Amino acid sequence: MFKSRIVFSICLALPATFAHAAPKADKLAPLYAQMEQASERYRQAQVILANGDNKGMAQMNKALEDIEDIATQCFKTKGCEITKVITVYESLLKAHDLGELESEPGLADEGSPILSQSAEAQKSMGLLDNGRSLERMVEMNEPIQAAIRDWLTQQRAFLIDSWENYQYMRYLMSPEYEKAGLPEALLFGIMAKESGGRVHSISRAGASGPLQFMYATGTRFGLGRDGTGFDTRFDPEHSARANARYINERFSELNRNLEMTIAAYNGGEGRALRIYNQSGGRSFWSPEVYNQWPAETRDYVPKVIAAAWIFLHPKKYGLAFPKIDTTPDLFTLARASSINELTICLGNTDNRDGWFRVLRNLNPRYDADAFIPAGTVLRAPKKLTASYREHCIQGPRAELASELMRANKDFSPVFQPNSIAGITGNASMNPLANTMSGTNPSLAEQVASATPVESATKSGKKKSEPKVKQYKVRKGDNLLAIVKEHNCDLTEVAKANKLRGPNYMLQPGQKIRLQGCED
Repeated sequence: MFKSRIVFSICLALPATFAHAAPKADKLAPLYAQMEQASERYRQAQVILANGDNKGMAQMNKALEDIEDIATQCFKTKGCEITKVITVYESLLKAHDLGELESEPGLADEGSPILSQSAEAQKSMGLLDNGRSLERMVEMNEPIQAAIRDWLTQQRAFLIDSWENYQYMRYLMSPEYEKAGLPEALLFGIMAKESGGRVHSISRAGASGPLQFMYATGTRFGLGRDGTGFDTRFDPEHSARANARYINERFSELNRNLEMTIAAYNGGEGRALRIYNQSGGRSFWSPEVYNQWPAETRDYVPKVIAAAWIFLHPKKYGLAFPKIDTTPDLFTLARASSINELTICLGNTDNRDGWFRVLRNLNPRYDADAFIPAGTVLRAPKKLTASYREHCIQGPRAELASELMRANKDFSPVFQPNSIAGITGNASMNPLANTMSGTNPSLAEQVASATPVESATKSGKKKSEPKVKQYKVRKGDNLLAIVKEHNCDLTEVAKANKLRGPNYMLQPGQKIRLQGCED
């Protein structure tokens, strides 16, 4: 009874926004009147539910549907005051929360199309946090609580790295979600779980990019090889746009069910729709639904929601994300360079881990060790542009970086004047040192007569060269995924097959030699 009085008092205190609205034109008056009537039906249904009659919940949902339909009409009608629609909608949801009414997870207010079409409402409500119904689910749902625990313990460093990676790409990715009317926190949650914000991440199954699209799925949503051969799944802006389209398509199919939509992203959209329809639209957490998903998806859904929730509420968990200046900028290469070389000459000022990941993420078209022509414009945080001019065009650090990039990984004591023996001054172990002293045959003679250890056995017979495996390229394959799957060295495979970076173009049916692979 006390709860009923609270709810009733709140309802009386709510502003009758539309009742006192002064429409700019008579044609808007009926629309505003319908909104007020639907709002009043919602308030009455709240009271009914608070008094113990479950019919109130159905009436509330019907009123919300009517409000959303009216709001959609308002968005399309010139002169309609959208902010008033948002105000009424927010007031009803807040009243629902203050009245402490019981609700099912996945209530229709989450991800509402009304809020999704207003940037201001998105900022104030966060969509994932509107009406606080999600907060109740988070606090009562053990898998989500366990996921929050994991993010805050053994995966805390990974979560913070994900957040930092996202901050530098945020100006490219977030607008795509905002244009689609989706919450930024959901974008972060998916990205953190999928790749940790590493743009060039590739799974063993071939899912690629910051949001891990399979090639066929990516193609459906506008991703794939562009005119230069670059796979746009690795582009943060394009992948965020495709992800937003995918999420909204699932929302449309699954009645805006957040958990089922997230499950579809990991476990398959066909499976999600089948389970949803067979269960009559029941919650993801219902045993008959939950148990139909593989263990990976049952872990994936709470992990995404937990990461999104922490993104919205870090202070609640004592988490302080680093304060970083991510102001975006551009700079033009004064001379040919590579991401690796730039990383060396830039050092790690203002970034403990250096700038490799940031430069790679912002300039995904370029392989890390591929030389980029002078005159190319690169993306970078603004604070790096001055550092580039100071340290990477000329001077000691520029020369050092260039020298290190010329170093050859392949090491043989016979050919290396700076071997350990040479450094220690042990002439008997250093053929070059002996040559210089004039006591031994020339270096050329030593090289001519030298027999590398690898080339012969104790019996004097040459070892047979290990047979190099071949791989037949399938549709959707790319070289990065292939070398990762077979534990290969990218440089060796590219050289053996005469493939040129940074794109390493492959054709379906092409056979490539897996040179330098472990398996």
